[in-house]
Amino acid sequence: MKFIVNSQQLLKQLQSLSGVLSGNNTMPIIGCFHFHLEEGQLTIKTTDLSTTLVAKVEVETSRMEQAEEVAIPSKMLLDILKTFDDVPLTFDVDQSNYSIEIASGQGQYKLAGMDAATYPTMPTAEETNTVTMGANALVEAINKTVFATSNDEMHQQMSGIFCEMTPDGITFVATDAHKLVRYRRKDVQSDVSTNFILPKKPIIIVKNILSARKDDSEVSIAYNNTNLFITFDNFYIVCRLVDGRYPNYEAAIPKDNPNKLIVDRLSFLNTLRRVSIFASEATRQVRLSISADKLEISAEDLEFSNKANETIPCQYEGDAMDIGFNAKFLTEMIGNLDSEQVLIEMSHPSRAGIIFPYYTEESSDKNDDILMLVMPVMLAN
Repeated sequence: MKFIVNSQQLLKQLQSLSGVLSGNNTMPIIGCFHFHLEEGQLTIKTTDLSTTLVAKVEVETSRMEQAEEVAIPSKMLLDILKTFDDVPLTFDVDQSNYSIEIASGQGQYKLAGMDAATYPTMPTAEETNTVTMGANALVEAINKTVFATSNDEMHQQMSGIFCEMTPDGITFVATDAHKLVRYRRKDVQSDVSTNFILPKKPIIIVKNILSARKDDSEVSIAYNNTNLFITFDNFYIVCRLVDGRYPNYEAAIPKDNPNKLIVDRLSFLNTLRRVSIFASEATRQVRLSISADKLEISAEDLEFSNKANETIPCQYEGDAMDIGFNAKFLTEMIGNLDSEQVLIEMSHPSRAGIIFPYYTEESSDKNDDILMLVMPVMLAN
């Protein structure tokens, strides 16, 4: 195997692929990049056994009679490539012992590879359904929901993003039992109604790659009962879906919320950030005292005698209310909206608050909508 490739182009692709790599490999070959060269195209693969990510790179090659492959240690290869400027590199692999020579204009470097025949194979896309959506829409859906997923290993179903597809649209849901986000799009439809749980790690990898590319290319999403297959540009990712049944999230959303608060989003967000500095580190509790035209936000840490309060204008319909929330959860949610104002609907200090973006002149052809739920924190008298 012999080919010439641009150092920076190769490094960029390998850094995208390296997100799949795990620090605790039970098999040494899992710590390698799988290189497959055929007809002037280099296909690079990496896996952690649950997720496999593949990228294609154009290279210069001499005449080849058959495809060739090798497994190259990922850490050493990345460390080498990071030291080069934008230069061509020649890779020469001895297929008899899998030694790899890398030549630049300044020197030669040799490292030991492994037999790629022992590299794990990835599932094939059999009996799948497929939908397509724009890269920007997918990134938006992930950004709006992934922060609300659970980190509790005892509840694997809640560690991922629930995806529900119907002929009317697609819904993404994330929750950790303290907060919940439901994000819907009407511009992505499926021929069949189905649902599954997307694992967090590969979805974040996809989001990072798409965000770095900064274009709205089409993304193909295929799925079956066990795996998800995502294809865009020169990348292909396969991941195992999360097993289990997702909680009935609709039952957790209060339907009757007569108390409605409208407030400037940035003013509310910045006030929360300032006041929460003075909250107890154990509870992160802030108190919202709401009346007809003003919202007082306060926090107190009795252990250290810290206290803060701030008042901002608002519009409010309903009975005067004091309600407590975890400031971290509230700032995460408000920070992930992009409207000028937010609407918070409530029924009682002991029941969840529902957060929506609030638009004074909402477009009639808007293709997405979002609902955020945050559980209250009981206030001390």
